[in-house]
Parts: sequence; C-alpha cells; structure tokens
Amino acid sequence: MLKHIAILISKIRNLLSSEKFINIFILFLSLFILTFLLSSRHFLFHTIIDDDVSRVNVVASKKIEVEDTEKTRAKKRYESMKVKPVLRPIQDNVNNSMRTGLGQTLNSVKQIRELKVDNSEKRVRIKNLFDIKEHNYFINLAADYLYMASDAEYSKLATNALAALDRILKNGLTEADLLESKDEIIDKQIDSSLAKTHKIAISFLIKKVLEPNMEEDKVATELAVQKVISEVKPVIITYEKGDVVVSIGERVKDTQMKALKKLGYNVNRLDLTGIMGIFSLVGLCLFTTVYYLKNFEGRFLKMPYPGLIALLAIVINIFAVALPEEVSAYVVPIPAIAMLLTVFTSSRAALLVTMLILVMLGVSLQYPVEYIFVFMLGAIIAIFTTNSVNYYRRMDMVRAGFDVGLIQMFVVLVMFLLQNNTENIDLGLMVMKMFMGFGNGLLSGILALGLLPLVESTFKIITPYGLAELADHNQALLRRLQFEAPGTYHHSLMVSNLCEAAAESIGANPILARVAAFYHDIGKLKRPLFFIENQSYFGIENPHEKLTSRLSKMVITAHPKDGVELAREYGLPPVIHQFIIQHHGDSLVSYFYRQAMEAEGADNIQEEQFRYNSPRPSSKEAAILMLADSVESAVRSLKNPEQEMVDEMIDKIIREKLVDGQLSESPLTQKDLKTVSSVFKRSLRGMQHRRIKYHEDILQELNSKSLNGIKQAQLQSEIENKVIKLKESEEIQENQGEG
Repeated sequence: MLKHIAILISKIRNLLSSEKFINIFILFLSLFILTFLLSSRHFLFHTIIDDDVSRVNVVASKKIEVEDTEKTRAKKRYESMKVKPVLRPIQDNVNNSMRTGLGQTLNSVKQIRELKVDNSEKRVRIKNLFDIKEHNYFINLAADYLYMASDAEYSKLATNALAALDRILKNGLTEADLLESKDEIIDKQIDSSLAKTHKIAISFLIKKVLEPNMEEDKVATELAVQKVISEVKPVIITYEKGDVVVSIGERVKDTQMKALKKLGYNVNRLDLTGIMGIFSLVGLCLFTTVYYLKNFEGRFLKMPYPGLIALLAIVINIFAVALPEEVSAYVVPIPAIAMLLTVFTSSRAALLVTMLILVMLGVSLQYPVEYIFVFMLGAIIAIFTTNSVNYYRRMDMVRAGFDVGLIQMFVVLVMFLLQNNTENIDLGLMVMKMFMGFGNGLLSGILALGLLPLVESTFKIITPYGLAELADHNQALLRRLQFEAPGTYHHSLMVSNLCEAAAESIGANPILARVAAFYHDIGKLKRPLFFIENQSYFGIENPHEKLTSRLSKMVITAHPKDGVELAREYGLPPVIHQFIIQHHGDSLVSYFYRQAMEAEGADNIQEEQFRYNSPRPSSKEAAILMLADSVESAVRSLKNPEQEMVDEMIDKIIREKLVDGQLSESPLTQKDLKTVSSVFKRSLRGMQHRRIKYHEDILQELNSKSLNGIKQAQLQSEIENKVIKLKESEEIQENQGEG
C-alpha cells in the first residue's frame, strides 16, 4: 500500500514539475490575473453611487473643470438648426421654361380678350385656361380683370408679371418654398405701388407657371452643419475647491459623474456579463499567442519564455490600470515591451504579443483610436529598430527609442490634423501631445536598456547584449584562462574565429558561436597541465607518461563536466553550458584508445570505455564548435603543413565526425558542412605560413661586402637597423600564427 502511495506521489511530483504542466499553469494564472487587472478599474475603488443616487456628500478637494455634455450637445443642436440649406440650381432649364410658359399664358389671355363673345363666355374661357374649379371673390376678380382691362393696362400687367417672375427666379425657389409659402413669395416680389386688382392678376398669372428652380445640396448642407458644430465650444462647469459636487440622496447627473471621476471616485459599474466579456477577450488573446507559438515558433513555449511573456504582459497592464484617468495614456511604455520581446524572443513573436496587449488595453480601458494607432505604429518601429541595433553598443537601444519617439510624434501630428479642422485647431494641445509621443518612445528605449540586465539575470536567457558582455576578455573566467591555462586560452581564441566565420556563412548565430568558443574549454582550468597546449607553454614534461591510458582518458574526458561546474559557479547562462558539455559529444579519445590497445591488447579494450560521456551537439552553433575545436587542434599539430595537407586534414575530420554520428542530432545539412569546410580552409590559410630565413641572407650580405671608413660604418648601421625590423616583423607573424 505504501509503495503504491509513494508511486502516486512520485507521479504527481513529476507531473507538477513537467514543462507542459508549468506552461498550462502560467496560461491560466495569466488569464485570471489579466482579467482581474482589466476589470479592477471598475470595482476595486470605493463606490459612492447606488442606483444612480449618491450615498455621501462629496466636496471638491481641488479645482476641477468638466464638460457639461448635455448642454454642449443642446448648443450644437441649436446652432445646427440655424444653418440654412445650401441650394443648387436644378439641372434642367427650368427658368426659361417658366418664362416661356408665362409668355404663352399671356398670349392665350390676349386671344380670349380679342374674341367676339360676351364677357361671361370670356370669364369661362379664362377659368378653363387656368383650370380653376372653385369660385371665390378674388378668383373672379382676377379673371374679370384679365379680360376687362384696357390694352394699355394689360400690356403693363404683362411687363410687371415677367419682372416679378424674374425676381422670384433670381432669389431661387425650392419645392418646400412652394408648399409652405407660395403666395407670400409671389406677393413679396410684386411692385407694392400697383393697384390691388393689378397685383392679384399678376399673382394669378405667375402661380400657373411657377415651379422650383433650386434644390437642396444635402452634402454641402451637412458640411455646413458640421462646420458650425465643430466651432461650438464645450460648455464647461467649474467646481472650486470646497464646492459641493453632489449631496447625499441626490440623483447623480452625467456632469457630476465626470467630476467625481476627476476627484478619484469610481462611478463605473461592471456586472458579471462585463467581467465575462473581459475574461473572454483575454482568453482569446492568450489562445492566439499559444496557437502561434506552437505552430510557428515552438522554442518559445519552453521555459522560461512563457513566464517572461506573461510577466511583461501583466506588468504593462498593471501600469496602464493604475494610471489615473486624468493622466494621458501616452505615458504607458508600450514600445518598451515591444523592444524587450524583440531582444528576448523574435520580431514576429514580439509583434503578435504587443498587438494583442494593445487589443486588451484598448478594448477594456476604452482607449481612443488615436492612442491605439500611435502605439501600434510605435511598437512596429520599435521592433524594426531593435532588430537592427549593434549589440556591442548599448546606447543603440536608446537611439532606437529616439527613432520610435520621432515616429510617434509624427503619427500624433497626423491624427490631430485628421480629427481637427484648421479653423478650430488647438496648437498648444497639439504640441503637447507631440512631445508626449516623442517622450514615450525615448523613455521606452531607456526603460528597455535598464531592464535588460534584470530580465536576463532573472530568467537566465542570454541575449546579444549578454553575449557581448561575456565576450569581454576581462571576464573572471577568461582572465583565469589567460594566466592559468594560456595555451588553452590561445586555442580558444583561434576556435572562436573559426566558429564565428562558419556560423555567419550558414546563417547561424555568429555572436553565440564566438562567445561559446571562448568558454568551451574552461573545464581545463581544473587540471591545466594535463593538456598538451599548456605543457609546452610552461615547459614541463607530459604528466600522462606517468599514468595509465585509462586514467589519462578519465582526466581528459572530465573537462566538459568540470567546465559546466565552473560555468555554474561563475553564473554563466545555461545556453553556454550546452556548448561546454556538447563540444566533444561522445567522441572517441583515439590517442589513449590506441595506447591502451597496444598496452593491454585489442581483445581487452572496448571502444565505449574510451569515449566522452557527453550529449552530442543539438544546435548548429554547437556542431560548428565541435568541428572547429577538432580542426584547429589537428592543424596546429602539423609541422610545416602545406595547404593541401591542411585541406585534407579538415575534410578528414569532418568526414570522421559525420561517420561517427556526432552530428546526427544537429540541424546541419550536407550543404552546411561543405560551406563550413570551405570557411575553415580559408581561415586556416592565414594562420599557417612559412618562415623566411632573413638572418642568413643578411649575414651573407655582410660577409660579401668589404667596405672601409665611413661608408662601411654607415652600411653596418643600416644593416643592423634592417635586422631589428625583420626580427620585429617575425615576432608579429608568430603572434598572428598563435592568435
């Protein structure tokens, strides 16, 4: 029973410590923390309103100004109603048509006047002409005047009617005008000095032909209304310090709610539905992140990257939520998060995570579109600039922040111009927002630079900045290597040059390969004199001559494990540990293996007994280090090597490593190996060179010359100077060969 319990406890412990469980735990913890943070704006602070009624007396603790939205809206509505419709002429030739119609009507009346019939018949014909059915005094009066007036009066009537029609058409007439005030419009344009009957007859004639000659331009009218509305200044309510903002039991108005917000009170209410909405939004963003990482960049689902991404998202949300509402959101350092994510993960992952953080903040905290747009472009530029900085110059990160600030300042200007018209633009506000956008970018660069070492040490993630620091030869381990194992140190320098060139040629990480090469043999510090490169430096006998082959093998193969122990002791990042332990893989220690076979017989020796007990290289950079380490050691052992010998040695070593399976777990391809081989050959070509016997040539020159006096002394001095220079030249060449 106890055994089963122990097994169960062991399984639970293994489950809880598994990477998959930790990732799921981080996912759900982030989900609840982010939901809580984004909802906290609504329910974490003291609520003073219950069902829109104040529970306390609130007195202003400072002078505040708030906009009375209702009065501002009413003022805008009133001003918009005063805007007259913008009219445009009807496209058809309506004016000429009405003038022609009036002329034809006058001619028809004239013809009726000339008929040889009685007046009653003329009245009937006039009414038929004008299609008049009803009978009233004014209609009869106008009809009678048309056929009873003298020719002179009728001529005057025609002239006045045409003049009145022209005046009406000139002022413009819409369909609405005809429906609402047709008689008034006509009467206003008839000469007031005319007799009443004369004016009634003119009105009678014009009504028959009058039509609208103008129509409303709705687009122009709407633009005019919007212009008037934009010019309306907000109605501002001022509360002086000590003024009562709201009394207990009073129903709180919109203006008072705004005032309470500015005083730091919470007036928002978030019910269960709202919380579930935020929960769903956060969940969707987290799911999108996990889905992307799993399908495209799975390495960032391994610890400690999920914890880093979650922490950065939580920190920026805390900053944004804790920000007082009267403070502009431009102080939220969104670009800093984009920069940090770019350095510690990748450009694509940084872009996705930053955009999703913006979605969560923008929707939950109701950021205006201006903030979203500025931060979005700022984050994109931050990712681009951070991805191209020189990691050996830390101030480049601040320069990247400067570039982000300039872009954000320009975007703020663009957004301000789009949202305001030139007649109502507030230059002071525009300049202030532009400086805030610039300051946000610059501050983000400074923050990212300052937080880099902290995040590196906390999460043990090596970055190009950390690698640049590790490459400093004043580092404690490298200093020890210089003085305690100088041969190993110089060997590491040569290997680092080979690794950097090879890694760059196949698209691997050259900085990582170079720095890892500096530290790959630090395990030799435990027993430096047991390695041949240090024996020759200190001029001692080989201690392996006093040991058996098996003991020598144990000493030699222990240095990767010793190196990892030293790396942990000196705080080197885990990624460097991998290079130290993997740079020999489980290769065969062939020298001592052959020595043991000679001493003990081939039947008594197993190959596995003389192999390194280390994992094989699992990355391109580690595989390159293994090859460079073997190649450099082998070529250094050659005496006066020809280039053909060097090339053959390089090809042989790479072929042996490949056949032995040492590269089976690395992603190097056959094409990569060919490229690496050619880079090694080209690099080692400059490290191996012949010596020219300058001294013998000069002595021979001295013996062959027989000069005397001043000329001989001058020649002797000249030759001695030449010897000194040639010695210096040879020393420089020797140093280059070792370096």
